[in-house]
Amino acid sequence: MEEATLKIEGARFVLTVDPLRRIIRDGTVVVRGSRIAMVGKASELAEVPADRVIDAREMVVTPGLINCHMHISYAHAVRGVFPDDLGGDYLPNVFRLQGEMTPLEEYQTSLLAITELLKYGTTCFLDPGSTKHLDACLKAYEESGCRIVVGTHVVDLPNLVNVPVSSTSAAIAAMERTVREYDGALEGRVRAWTMPLSADEASAELMMAAKGIADSHGTGMTLHLANAPASVQAHLDRYGKRPVQRLEEIGVLGPNLLLSHAVGLDDAEVDCLARTGTKVVMCPTAAVKNGMGTTAKGKLPEMLERGVCVGLGVDAPNASNVVEVMRSMYLAAVLYKDARQDVSQVPAEKALEMATIDGAEALGLRDEIGSVEEGKKADLVLFDTRRPEWRSIFNPVNNLVYNADGRSVHTVVVDGRVVVEGGRPTFVDEWELIQKVQAVGEDLLARTGTSFPQRWPVV
Repeated sequence: MEEATLKIEGARFVLTVDPLRRIIRDGTVVVRGSRIAMVGKASELAEVPADRVIDAREMVVTPGLINCHMHISYAHAVRGVFPDDLGGDYLPNVFRLQGEMTPLEEYQTSLLAITELLKYGTTCFLDPGSTKHLDACLKAYEESGCRIVVGTHVVDLPNLVNVPVSSTSAAIAAMERTVREYDGALEGRVRAWTMPLSADEASAELMMAAKGIADSHGTGMTLHLANAPASVQAHLDRYGKRPVQRLEEIGVLGPNLLLSHAVGLDDAEVDCLARTGTKVVMCPTAAVKNGMGTTAKGKLPEMLERGVCVGLGVDAPNASNVVEVMRSMYLAAVLYKDARQDVSQVPAEKALEMATIDGAEALGLRDEIGSVEEGKKADLVLFDTRRPEWRSIFNPVNNLVYNADGRSVHTVVVDGRVVVEGGRPTFVDEWELIQKVQAVGEDLLARTGTSFPQRWPVV
């Protein structure tokens, strides 16, 4: 038998998230190449040799966390520049600035975003089509070793957010080309989906074509669908149906469609999702920062009760500003307890599932990632519990969801490769990259003449 390449030995707990949801005390994970070969008690696997052994005493091992919605390619360069109350001017400024970025700038900014994601335990994520220069950014995906879903967001209707409008045929061709060129790249770590921007900026013809391309290529499709009041009213006025009902009517809903945000749904729309097997990603960090009313209008408990697959995302680093899935996991577990005044809502175990196995299901990758099981890809996170926020430790799921954050991530493995060790990325000089992206942001703001006054004087 081929010798193991990596052995994570003697972890205090391994949270497998396997079908039995086993928590293995004093557990060991053995990796061969890119896949998990064995999972069990350290005593049972003590004699298994490996090229490299990681001492995991006082570590909690989990599957790699999955971020189902994050714009990675532009925001780090101008992170935090937008005032809280920018309102409807936010997205036009976002896409105007992003439209000015060069391939090198987008590569550097993407690499910093990926560095932050990996450092805090996210091993797989979906960028919802906003990356312009995929060829340049593919280098960042390769260097970092991340697992990613990409696409090209397209619109064929006039919009107020500065996204260039294409003809329907050109938009369809762009999606087809992206799927053909990038799906399965980097030994399968890159998947490519179809990505019309939203139901408000894409015609029925474009969305139906996107679904058809996804179906024919065995891949997925994603749409922004925040169900803002104006969008709901426009759909009711034009079609006599709410947005999700309209998507079902034109045949776009289905198991390979992922709707992002999905805050303002009603019960009939939840029924549509459940009936069609459509997936949802909620971004609670962005929802609460941007006043989207997730606690007042969100239907997460109802979706979970109906069996809808819901993953977690963070949106953009200048929308939620935090890109840590653990923050979304925490908020998913607590917001509806408070909103419904019912502490049984979204238990910690379900929040962890949303960040792992449910996220894998949402991205069509359940057979490959999302749990620590033999045969699955070796995407793993080791949390260092030798920190005060982890102690005392008796129920490691509660500790992970309610106590911890990304600062306790010690080691991250993707596809069997160690990409973070001792809390530091192994693939880049982090400080050097930070300085480059700072310069990118300063130059981008200067050459576009963009500035926003701060409330407090800078002297």
